[in-house]
Amino acid sequence: MIYFYTLLSFFLCLLLTPLIRVIAVKKGWMAYPEKERWHNKATALFGGIAIYTGIAIPLFLISDFGSILPHISRSSGSLVLPSVSAVIWIGMTLLFILGLFDDFIHIKPHTKLVGQILVASLVTFLGFRLHWFDSLTIDTLITIIWIVGITNAFNLIDNMDGLCAGTGLIAALCLSLLYMNRFPDAFYVSMICAGALAAFLFYNFNPASIFMGDCGSLLIGFTLSVLGLFYSETSATNRLSSFAVPVMILMVPVFDTTMVTLIRLLSGRKASVGGKDHTSHRLVLMGLGEKGAVLFLYGISAVSGASALFVSKTDTVTSPAVIIAVALSILLMGVYLAQLRVYPEKEFSLLRGRSYTPILIELTYKRHLMLVALDFCLIAFAYYLSYRLRFGSSAFHLYFKVFLQSLPAVIACKFTAFFAIGIYRGIWRYMSTNDVFVYLKASTFATVLSVAVLTFIYRFEDFSKGLFVIDWLLTTGFLLGSRGSFRFFIDTMKRKTLAGEKIIIYGAGRGGEILLREILNNKKHRVKPIGFIDDDKLKTGKRIQGYPVLGTFKEIEQLSQKHNIDGLVISFNNKNSNNKDSKTKDAVKDFCKTNNLSLKVFAIDLENIDLEA
Repeated sequence: MIYFYTLLSFFLCLLLTPLIRVIAVKKGWMAYPEKERWHNKATALFGGIAIYTGIAIPLFLISDFGSILPHISRSSGSLVLPSVSAVIWIGMTLLFILGLFDDFIHIKPHTKLVGQILVASLVTFLGFRLHWFDSLTIDTLITIIWIVGITNAFNLIDNMDGLCAGTGLIAALCLSLLYMNRFPDAFYVSMICAGALAAFLFYNFNPASIFMGDCGSLLIGFTLSVLGLFYSETSATNRLSSFAVPVMILMVPVFDTTMVTLIRLLSGRKASVGGKDHTSHRLVLMGLGEKGAVLFLYGISAVSGASALFVSKTDTVTSPAVIIAVALSILLMGVYLAQLRVYPEKEFSLLRGRSYTPILIELTYKRHLMLVALDFCLIAFAYYLSYRLRFGSSAFHLYFKVFLQSLPAVIACKFTAFFAIGIYRGIWRYMSTNDVFVYLKASTFATVLSVAVLTFIYRFEDFSKGLFVIDWLLTTGFLLGSRGSFRFFIDTMKRKTLAGEKIIIYGAGRGGEILLREILNNKKHRVKPIGFIDDDKLKTGKRIQGYPVLGTFKEIEQLSQKHNIDGLVISFNNKNSNNKDSKTKDAVKDFCKTNNLSLKVFAIDLENIDLEA
């Protein structure tokens, strides 16, 4: 039966969307390009009508609205939860109407927020809560914040073709797997929602021919927020999973909204005003392209959702291995993306020029507060994972107390070793080979010190030698991986965002390598290298920092046509060129002049300054 309702939802949305698009074009209901919006062409609006119809009709047919009546009349002392499908139908209908008003007449943000709070309050009135806190008052307030927050989060990520619908589809599929064979009502809602969103993606994926508008994004966010909290209400096997599973399934909207809101507030911009500073926009700024950015976020959503399904089926001592790994990955991604300059003014402007700014800089830059916090998590996670890998499921429960008792000592020993060796003295963005040896020494000393201290305190009873070998490997890998990821991210961003004339570098020696570094680190040159040429045939096919040596100067004519270059840059690394170099320059000049190409030369020199002048 569920497949009938899913297909009904799919085909209703699939058939209605193009019809609504035609009506929207005729009526002039279009989204036109604006400075703070991403799209660059007029696009039909009100695709949310098709999404609502595709979900609402099948949902109406399966909903038990009678289950809500006892909660309204309060005729019984102990009330069971009403039908989740009926509650979602009422709530999404109200928010669909609210979104429709906003799409037509652009109601004020605070008015829209009041409407969302009223709908969220209705859900809690009918008995649904997150059960994250023992206090009923706090838990009720947090539940309302959760519903309103997730509803707005999906509204905010509706900023690029297919992002909101695709992310919602993945979340709905994960929720359907979560409730399959356990809670039919929630399972049906998830599948019906997935059916409508899958159909809408045919028209909304890049290049989109129709947008859903607020009437679509608000109802999607509300539906998924209630389905997410329903897990905590009925399915959670432990307190940890009741927190983690809903957040992980909805990770992309949660992460995007949190990051954007914090950066906007700290940069003196209104959080409610649209902009091009969302996660998807920052990924495009890195060079992924619009489709690439959306697909990347689909991948994040799928991996995080799959991790949530794993956590839902495991116990409290096993699930941290997945939860912490996902949290660290998302944290690192947030750190990477927050570094990108989206607007001309300085980011975090509210933190600049204040009396506490010197302290802030001291903590965040000189003291590497962020890296210390990251290492705290990595140390604890590596030690936990070592126990999981060393002992089986049954043995791990026996050794879990030993792990908890020794964890503080291990953390203290490792931080002592890290500070003593000096891993916080370097600048991570300039990580070099020498830094790798520093991290290896720090990790080795940290492990030796941990073993020594645990031997002194516990006489090394109930500990395994193999455990610390695993811990050393994991700690070393996490240290190098986290630092290397920063360097990799910066290098990748520099390469992806290069713009200007397409050039070939002549000279694949030391001068060429230094020139390439200068181009990558200084965008004012406005050149984009595609590779090298060199007179040494043995270098052809080799690579310098990822850029290929394409051939020799004799092949430059074919290479220039093949790669459609705009010019050449000679990378001789001194000004006092010999006779052979002069002849080469003359030949290059003649070629560039004949083919209307630009020509530049790069030179390195140290000049004496006349101190008496």
